[in-house]
Amino acid sequence: MPVGAIVGIIVGVVLAIIFGGGYNRLVQLRNQTKNAWSQIDVQLKRRYDLIPNLVETVKGYTKHERETLEAVTKARNIAQQLSSAGAAERAKVEGELTSALGRLLAVVEKYPDLKANQNYLVLQEELSSTENRISFARQYYNDSVLKYNNSTQTIPYNAVARAFGFKSGEFFEVTAAGEREAPKVSFN
Repeated sequence: MPVGAIVGIIVGVVLAIIFGGGYNRLVQLRNQTKNAWSQIDVQLKRRYDLIPNLVETVKGYTKHERETLEAVTKARNIAQQLSSAGAAERAKVEGELTSALGRLLAVVEKYPDLKANQNYLVLQEELSSTENRISFARQYYNDSVLKYNNSTQTIPYNAVARAFGFKSGEFFEVTAAGEREAPKVSFN
């Protein structure tokens, strides 16, 4: 067999290994990113389920805070309706919900009896725990997107990504400057 044919076969095998391995790697990373996004959804669903109970508990004590309660409920409903939106749009509405919750929790400070209510304390602890879980899920998602994007944009996988239509992932980022600041909340 001529040397040129052997070299051609070797190059073909190497390219097949790179493309096959690269394709599999990109599929794994894309699926990891989708899984990470699903984990955010799970935690956001938990948050959405807690909010009506929190609002009802607060409503019993705060007859004059209707506007704040309605803002939280409206933000929750909008966030739920956009559950299939992209990361940027979801980050925006989730930031608005977080802001509304911060205002609600600030209202609670005016009502010492409410702060001592056992139902409120349990809901507050659940919400706090859920917010931490959301934060960790967002971090994991963004880490997964980073790995996926690095693979789709670096050699040799970038050629595979282009050939098979792998697109870069979208980070879950805070876009508004006010959303970058943590709400000032005290539960004592």
